[in-house]
Amino acid sequence: MNILVCGGAGYIGSHCVRMLEREGHTPVVYDNLVYGHRAAVEGSLFFEGDISDRSRLAGILAERKIDLVMHYAAYAYVGESVENPRKYYLNNVAATLNLLEAMLDAGVDRIIFSSSCSTYGIPHSPEIEESHPQDPINPYGMTKFIIERVLEDYRRAYGLKYVSVRYFNAAGADPAGEIGEDHDPETHLIPIVLQTALRQRPHVRIFGTDYETPDGTCIRDYIHVNDIAEAHVIAMNYLVKGGDSGAFNLGNGKGYSVREVVETARKITGCPISALEVGRRLGDPARLVAAADRALRVLGWKPRFPTLENILSTAWKWHSGHPMGFRTHKTTARR
Repeated sequence: MNILVCGGAGYIGSHCVRMLEREGHTPVVYDNLVYGHRAAVEGSLFFEGDISDRSRLAGILAERKIDLVMHYAAYAYVGESVENPRKYYLNNVAATLNLLEAMLDAGVDRIIFSSSCSTYGIPHSPEIEESHPQDPINPYGMTKFIIERVLEDYRRAYGLKYVSVRYFNAAGADPAGEIGEDHDPETHLIPIVLQTALRQRPHVRIFGTDYETPDGTCIRDYIHVNDIAEAHVIAMNYLVKGGDSGAFNLGNGKGYSVREVVETARKITGCPISALEVGRRLGDPARLVAAADRALRVLGWKPRFPTLENILSTAWKWHSGHPMGFRTHKTTARR
């Protein structure tokens, strides 16, 4: 099939592009490169553009005979969303509505939406199921929640078929070590820990050591980026075969504390990693862990990289081989 991958040059989108190509599909990458990297999808069919550009979207949907859309294009910095909600509602909500209009006009009626566990807000239970109340506590999470509601309304009114995948903490890199995580600024724990191992940072900060958890630090559910990408492909096949629209959690169903991440990284890298204990961050829940049984039961999806060691090993291969991210080889070539 021909798949339009919006935000396909980003961290998760680029891994999905590779998986689609391996499965024999034709991904058409569409990205404005604000946060994405052209090098992440080198060799793939690529169009630079923004999802707010309806005429450009319409042309690509028609010319490339698109069968389904995968939508990753979103701003995703929680703190920034609080400071500048306008930016997030314009891009994540208004521009997505524009994408949906272009799809309807072109007769493309299937979409896989990259959502987030942030739609749940503060957890009410140790493991979060899809039926958990959705009560986002920041504008980023709210934008994802709004689009989920829009998709359901469009399903009822226009027959749009969708799957929303709510994943927890994306981590890791392609096992070949050719593409991986490269954000600026970087806010995710695992790359920050590995950058500390590479001496690019003096230390990793541990925000809060007095939580009601076994070691006092926050617990999170880390899910390998390739497992997320595979889930998108499985969800696509599920929709094509007539599966019902709906939402699915993506997680390992187990959590790891900040201290566990740091200690496991020390073992895998063999490097000293300095940790600085500081106070809690506002709004950080003690534990965020997925109940992902529905994805297994309905989609047949199961993580292939279920352990923290799996995830960190692939991430280390990427970061140690690309200490400057996608700029590494360009810098070397200039020298």
